[in-house]
Amino acid sequence: MVETKTGHDRTAGVTYLDVIKADTVPPPPVYMEESPYPGGVTKVATHRYWTKEEHEREVERLWKRVWQMACHEDDIPNVGDTHVYEIAGLSYIVVRNAPGDGPGAVKAFPNACLHRGRQLCEAHRQGLKVLRCPFHGWSWHLDGKLKEVPSHWDFPSVTEEEYALPAVSVGHWGGFVFINPDPDAEPLAAFLGDIDRHFSRPFKTRYKAAHMVKRLPCNWKVAQEAFMESYHVVGTHPELLPMFLDTGSKYDVWPNVSRAMSASGPPSAHTDLDAPDPSAFPEGQAFTSFRHPLSDHVYRRIEENRVEVTRPDGKTGLFDMNANHLEGEVVNADPHMCNWIAGKIAPGDENMPTRFAGASSQDFRADAARDRRDLMRSQWGDAIDAVSDADMIDAIFYSVFPNLHPWADFNPIFYRFRPDGNNPEQSLHEVMYMLPVPDGEERPAPAKCTFLDLEDDYTKATEFGSYLNKIFNQDGLNHAAVQKGLHNHPKGEVIFASYQESKIRDFHNKLNRWLDSETPPKSC
Repeated sequence: MVETKTGHDRTAGVTYLDVIKADTVPPPPVYMEESPYPGGVTKVATHRYWTKEEHEREVERLWKRVWQMACHEDDIPNVGDTHVYEIAGLSYIVVRNAPGDGPGAVKAFPNACLHRGRQLCEAHRQGLKVLRCPFHGWSWHLDGKLKEVPSHWDFPSVTEEEYALPAVSVGHWGGFVFINPDPDAEPLAAFLGDIDRHFSRPFKTRYKAAHMVKRLPCNWKVAQEAFMESYHVVGTHPELLPMFLDTGSKYDVWPNVSRAMSASGPPSAHTDLDAPDPSAFPEGQAFTSFRHPLSDHVYRRIEENRVEVTRPDGKTGLFDMNANHLEGEVVNADPHMCNWIAGKIAPGDENMPTRFAGASSQDFRADAARDRRDLMRSQWGDAIDAVSDADMIDAIFYSVFPNLHPWADFNPIFYRFRPDGNNPEQSLHEVMYMLPVPDGEERPAPAKCTFLDLEDDYTKATEFGSYLNKIFNQDGLNHAAVQKGLHNHPKGEVIFASYQESKIRDFHNKLNRWLDSETPPKSC
């Protein structure tokens, strides 16, 4: 079964607020706030996801005018360190000009020599004394002032004032460096509003413990939208249905910020389960076998790239990780489950156990939250006992317009999505683990970035572990198929749900404001 019509505009099952109101350690008040997007569906023309014209409109009306995260302060810790930030064919240099985070400590400039346009930096650099063009040797001080022009006598009209590098606006939040190419941009603080009230642990106290960038075969909006709702769990992540409340998720929006909250423990209303179901994992392990709660088919790993599927009538079939039939009477299988069970697993994670302690959803949550607190006690001490069950175990994910996605206090996930150069049909999915710096310890150096190309499996980024990477691999089965399908959509438009996809509806409303406005919209 799946839940379809309920007679009203929400699930007939329990909601996220129902769940967290019964938690052993209650949530912070900000989690109880409700700020839903107005009801109604949103339709978006499919050409918005693939035409060159739409890409160019986004470059001119969005990326050249909006606040956007460029790097972390830890990426440029010392004077002379530079970070090359690229977005949709645009390139900027972010440079540490002085210690600290005071005004002018970090500067940003378009990444082009004012002589013949060559990029000043093609990669991140450390300890530069000047910004020097490798082509003819024109150079600038780190603050952008013109330093030297070889044979300056041959350029009588080139003055220090006119040929200083044009500065790009810089702002700081949570240890991240934001830039805005628009010289008349509103302050970053006005753009972000009261975002800090949503996070009890400031991002400034966290460091980049893991970092990867994966190239995807789809538009940046297609990629981003896949990570803005839990509505896709029933189709893409069935392994979550026995203990994850996708249908009761909570969605809220504010100016330039939105939020989704999904509970661990209660099963999905798409199932007929009343409590978390350990029998969904017959061997008690995450990747070796799974009983699909909707079809009752059992998926069992034979080896990498081989999965046996058994129907309730006992008939079986053998498939590869892409759900291609190899042999047997069962000839069709769920591709996302074939990928989950038969897909790649990082070494050491093959026998990862599942955990179902406690018969009820409430007991599951209390036990799981207690276990996580015990794991964190060595770092946090007894203060961890006051941290809510929701913070310990739930999926609470924010979005900051246009493309940044920090998760809540005690989940380290942090996403960013960007166009891949000037190709509107490819994008870059960036994932960071932002962990708290242990009290009394020196701040660790930021993790080096792992780059994954189109054909690379997410599990190659072993620093993120198999569980999250296999979730990403399931999402990856949709990316190229959606991008191709958009070219052939019979209606020429996609439609987003009133509530469960309201974060995406809010995003498109904000995007339209930027694309349709002659001047950058101001935050309200």
